[in-house]
Amino acid sequence: MRLLPALLLMLLPSLAMAQDRTQFVLAISWQPAFCETRPNRPECESQVEGRFDAGHFALHGLWPQPRSRDYCGVDAKTVEADESGDWADLPEPELSAELRRELNRVMPGTQSALDRHEWIKHGTCYLGDAERYFQDSVDMLEAINASEVRDLFGASIGKELTQAAVRATFDAAFGKGSGDRVRLACVEDGGRRLISDLTIGLTGEIAGPQSFADRIMDARPTDGGCDGGIVDPAGLQ
Repeated sequence: MRLLPALLLMLLPSLAMAQDRTQFVLAISWQPAFCETRPNRPECESQVEGRFDAGHFALHGLWPQPRSRDYCGVDAKTVEADESGDWADLPEPELSAELRRELNRVMPGTQSALDRHEWIKHGTCYLGDAERYFQDSVDMLEAINASEVRDLFGASIGKELTQAAVRATFDAAFGKGSGDRVRLACVEDGGRRLISDLTIGLTGEIAGPQSFADRIMDARPTDGGCDGGIVDPAGLQ
């Protein structure tokens, strides 16, 4: 019987390590800022005020961690095509018609075959097929777009927004400490600094938008990235 406490003591470090990790990174874009630096992309040429991605976060991808874990079971020729940027030549992920419609709405980059790239590089390392990978990605995005975080960005279009304000709003929306799992990325556009992306740590099983709060809290904290920038309006400035 004395062996049990000793065994538990031996297991505690490994259990703590299992919890102190980030299993996925969810990357979401503020599309107007993305388009300032890539105006010739089809999804940027077609962006107009009032379209979904003009006032909501857009899906970039869901990346299994560590970042070196990619192209699982993908042949060398397909990897070469992906790395050379020939995304339109990649196989199209097999999705239901309903999910395809939703993905085209929330991931405007599908116009540039971003979905094919994300599936080949990252989705092939996800547990499940393309339907599950993109459904889980869409569900995590939906949780953020239905929260105070989206409201904050929507109310700040054309204005400066700080990293501290973004992280505090994640805390309010998903629980104290969740903001510590969020990192901002910014781009320079002339004399302006724009918030272009958020990357968010997630750990555990994704089970619909309602699971987002648990998944973000189970991930490891990260540095906050850039300290803030402008929330860019749709249309080239």
